[in-house]
Amino acid sequence: MAKFASSGPTPEIQPSLTDTYFNHTRKVVMANGDCEVTYAVFMRRPVTFAGRLAIEWITAMAQSRGATLKIEQLYVEGAWIGAGEPMCYITGPFSVLVDLETIFLQRLGPACVAAYNAFNMCMELPNVAFLAMDARHCAGSEMAELMAYGASVGAAKAKAKANAIGFVGCAADATAHFFGQEKGRGTMPHALIGYAGSTVRAAEMFHQTVPDAPLTVLVDYFGQEITDGLAVAAHFHDHSKAGTLSLRLDTHGGRYVEGLDTQSSYAVLERNVPQALRGYRTEDELRFLLGTGVSAAAVWYMREQLDNNGFDKVKIVASSGFGPDKCRVFALANAPVDVIGTGSYLPQIWSQTYATADIVAYDGKPRVKAGREFLLYK
Repeated sequence: MAKFASSGPTPEIQPSLTDTYFNHTRKVVMANGDCEVTYAVFMRRPVTFAGRLAIEWITAMAQSRGATLKIEQLYVEGAWIGAGEPMCYITGPFSVLVDLETIFLQRLGPACVAAYNAFNMCMELPNVAFLAMDARHCAGSEMAELMAYGASVGAAKAKAKANAIGFVGCAADATAHFFGQEKGRGTMPHALIGYAGSTVRAAEMFHQTVPDAPLTVLVDYFGQEITDGLAVAAHFHDHSKAGTLSLRLDTHGGRYVEGLDTQSSYAVLERNVPQALRGYRTEDELRFLLGTGVSAAAVWYMREQLDNNGFDKVKIVASSGFGPDKCRVFALANAPVDVIGTGSYLPQIWSQTYATADIVAYDGKPRVKAGREFLLYK
């Protein structure tokens, strides 16, 4: 057999990963006579179409079985698709297609939802760069591939529609190519700060060891975001003046950033963006504006402290709990953040990533299970 070029399960592995009843059906069809079938593929929620990986995989699988499929793709990559609308029709021999449905849908639905969510995030903050840091939140390398791919599709759509910066990279080398990069991006985890014993020392060790990597320093390990952030900026004075130093806020939701509480968070926003406090705000919006963790007020406060100490060119990277809703609130507060790292938001609600495929024609004759007539060719 020729080398299988597509990513995803190979022909040798695929049967063990699909639903048994599909494998049984393939045997029945092969024993009783084949026919041509047409599948309609859809999802139960609005999505952004990101079907390339799934279509490439099912096409390669069919080719490995000596068959050619007719795939009628109804939408271009990045298009918005409504709930229940067919994304594509796939026509080919029943014996070739029937046991491929499971993995095809696994590779389609999550990527489409990730693209939808990524697009919405990018549109809320078009002037902010995003990093896909989802790899460690994923259930394996295949999910990581789908999430990164989906983020790249959503970002490309936002760039085309609103000239958004969008996602500029991801954490892992293996998926960096989706963003036009050769390597993953990222500098240090909290573990390195603990190992070094101080934030400044961790930054020193990192820069000495990986001098060519962008210098982005975590500042929340010791709960001294402002103190440590200013110390790092002072120590790397040349980087600070050149604008090549970034401080990353990743404060968890169990406490406020150093120097803030509820009252002082209100004061920070009142000084900088009073309009953000004037309208009706839901509980979640208020939490993102001035609550614990990485709030809009926390970013504004860090920006104030840096600017007041002559470090106006030091950039701010924010992470921790960013999804479309939090991005919307940061836009409302015009939060001065340069880069946002985000991860677990990409699939957001996993049950919404399920795609479905139904046969709508056998040997050209329309036939579909009751209740799915909306999938038939119009």
